[in-house]
Amino acid sequence: MSITEGNIIRAGFSAELDQLRDASQNGRKWISDLEQRERKRTGINNLKVGFNKATGYFIEITTSNLSRAPKEYIRRQTLTNSERYITPDLKEYETLILNSQERVNKMENEFFVQLRSDIAIHAAERILDTAHALAEIDVYQSLAEVAAKQNYCRPVLNNEDTIHIVAGRHPVVEQAQPDIPFIPNDANLSNHDAQIGIITGPNMAGKSTYLRQVALTVLLAQIGSYVPAETAVIGIVDRIFTRIGAQDDLATGQSTFMVEMVETANILHHATPRSLIILDEIGRGTSTYDGLAIARAVVEYLHNNKRSGARTLFATHYHELVEVAQILPRIKCLNVAVTEEAGQVIFLRKIVPGGADRSYGIHVAQLAGIPRPVIHRAEEILEELERKGDAKMRRKTMRDMTMPVAWQMTLMAPEAHPLIEELKELAVDELTPIEAISKLYELQQKARKDS
Repeated sequence: MSITEGNIIRAGFSAELDQLRDASQNGRKWISDLEQRERKRTGINNLKVGFNKATGYFIEITTSNLSRAPKEYIRRQTLTNSERYITPDLKEYETLILNSQERVNKMENEFFVQLRSDIAIHAAERILDTAHALAEIDVYQSLAEVAAKQNYCRPVLNNEDTIHIVAGRHPVVEQAQPDIPFIPNDANLSNHDAQIGIITGPNMAGKSTYLRQVALTVLLAQIGSYVPAETAVIGIVDRIFTRIGAQDDLATGQSTFMVEMVETANILHHATPRSLIILDEIGRGTSTYDGLAIARAVVEYLHNNKRSGARTLFATHYHELVEVAQILPRIKCLNVAVTEEAGQVIFLRKIVPGGADRSYGIHVAQLAGIPRPVIHRAEEILEELERKGDAKMRRKTMRDMTMPVAWQMTLMAPEAHPLIEELKELAVDELTPIEAISKLYELQQKARKDS
């Protein structure tokens, strides 16, 4: 109901408003009775009393009965098959009804505005507090209901650096496809062991779903919800960074690849060892070699740079990246299991250890309806490319490539230098000038001895 439609103020609130309503209602009753009275008086059985916004109230008589129209009827409008009339009494009641209704609507609106102002002055804070409390209860009730219905578990939150999820599920996908059993998957990440998970596998196999479900599980746990898993132990994260999807930004003139690089740069600049990073395909917006080079450099940076050594899940089609796991100890390779039956690819949706060696892109293209001649030609081209061994050479290059000296030193260096730790613990404000000079000399001697 809109406030302009009236009847929003109850009867008895205002005597003046009640009188205007009575006048309007009495006038409407008089008009509703008019039709029967005039039919009886004139003998015209199809005589009608109507109303429209353009002409107001009228009496309508068909052309065949015009000779029986009383002389006091005043012609108002001529139609194809009828004439419309008014009478002095009808005009008087029309004025009464319309004026009364207009005043009723105006008074009701004034009362409503005044009531709204009074509430804002005297009760706004209580209403807002009530709304906030109801909203909070609504959130808790919704989370509890979905947890009970979908068999969620209570996560364990701690200050460790481990994310351990057993039989995790995607809370949205499993509900969006109720007729298809959702395949649960485990997740294990930790800064000291499995810091980075490189996930390979074909398109449509479930890599992106897996990335998202891990991020959503961590998010749900940290807002106080149960999570879609059998068990979950979550080392608290400070932020969740994501680089997912491919899109350009026409408004600012940024290409798909530029958007991808800007988002990746933001992650590398701001991630901490407490963060969780979700990377879905880095470098696919440029050439194969450029993309592979950038992807590997990002992985090395996240692994070796202590300031941004965040727990990371990295889905990629650059299968050569799995070779990096032989060089960097905290990288674990995962892939989405598939099987082939009668020349058809079947996605098992299961995350298993190890790297994938095929993308099955042509099979996915076939599922998408690409014409048969195109599929056959693609298979011929792929066979020729694989025969030349370009992919094998890239794998060998990735495996044999050495890391920058600075990163090697970062990787192998001790956690902290004793002199740095001593300086951190030094209460400078409590030292006298003589004590400060003496301490500085002592630290200098230690530094020379260490060098």
